[in-house]
Amino acid sequence: MKNKSLILFILLPVWIVLYNYLQPITDYFVDSILEMEKRSHLTESIRFFIFEVPKVMLLLTLIVFVVGIIRSYFSPERTRKILGGKKLFVGNVLASMLGVVTPFCSCSAIPLFLGFVESGVPLGVTFSFLIAAPMINEVALVLLFGLFGWKTALLYMSTGLIIAIISGYIIGRLKLERLVEEWVYQVKAGHLDVVEEKIPFSHRITAGLDAVKEIVAKVWIHIVIGIGVGAGIHGYVPENFMAGLMGKSAWWSVPVAVIIGVPMYSNAAGIIPIVQALLEKGASLGTVLAFMMSVIGLSLPETIILKKVLKLRLIFIFVGIVAIGIIIVGYIFNFIF
Repeated sequence: MKNKSLILFILLPVWIVLYNYLQPITDYFVDSILEMEKRSHLTESIRFFIFEVPKVMLLLTLIVFVVGIIRSYFSPERTRKILGGKKLFVGNVLASMLGVVTPFCSCSAIPLFLGFVESGVPLGVTFSFLIAAPMINEVALVLLFGLFGWKTALLYMSTGLIIAIISGYIIGRLKLERLVEEWVYQVKAGHLDVVEEKIPFSHRITAGLDAVKEIVAKVWIHIVIGIGVGAGIHGYVPENFMAGLMGKSAWWSVPVAVIIGVPMYSNAAGIIPIVQALLEKGASLGTVLAFMMSVIGLSLPETIILKKVLKLRLIFIFVGIVAIGIIIVGYIFNFIF
């Protein structure tokens, strides 16, 4: 374990130097080594791609490592204990905040849902968690921070939390338990009186490294493809075209962006580099943010999986409430910015 700590101590300064000098390294490579024609469409697309891929990967590696350590403090049992017995709104707030730092993927939607219901977690609180966990993830925050700065990342996280809290609260107030499949309430997911052992911090460092291996291995190809698409938009799509299609003047752009985004499936790694390119070409922040949230927050695979535990009417209500919340956020951002 000492060797791992020493390696991390050495790698951190290397990370800082690489990150700070990415732009001049990219410019030297494109202009001096490749000797490409300056300011041509192809040159600017390649410059965008060469700069953004290592930048995003460096940010992703560092933040996923830190988040991996944080996540080691939140096992599924501990999460269920924290949320069990909490009243509406207070439970919605806690569930949404836990969703940001707790491991979650589409394949774990059913086990989490069953565990929460069996533990007495209210339906609305459960939905707040299910909304926040995929929508506000470390990959999205890392990419937004790296591409747009901390203010945009904070706004994204704040609005995502608000959508998760309010949507879960509304679902809870509607008393829709009857729209959950009957067999769910008959399942016993196990008791929560399991004694959790204290984990040494050295093991948490290992958990952080494991998170880097697992997550980066899964999303790197999405990052490369997403940045490739973004590079094409950056170099070749006329600014007036995107401004007319997704700009503030087009009042219909926000709901259309959400309608297009809901049935799509992508993750933050693939969609956010495209978001950057769209914004650079004149698309409005609110419209693009609405599109991004609908794609990663209303995952089609998760919705299909949840059909096994929820009746179709509840799925439509869930998607409708969240979509309306995203549309409202999109209009607010377009009005403010």
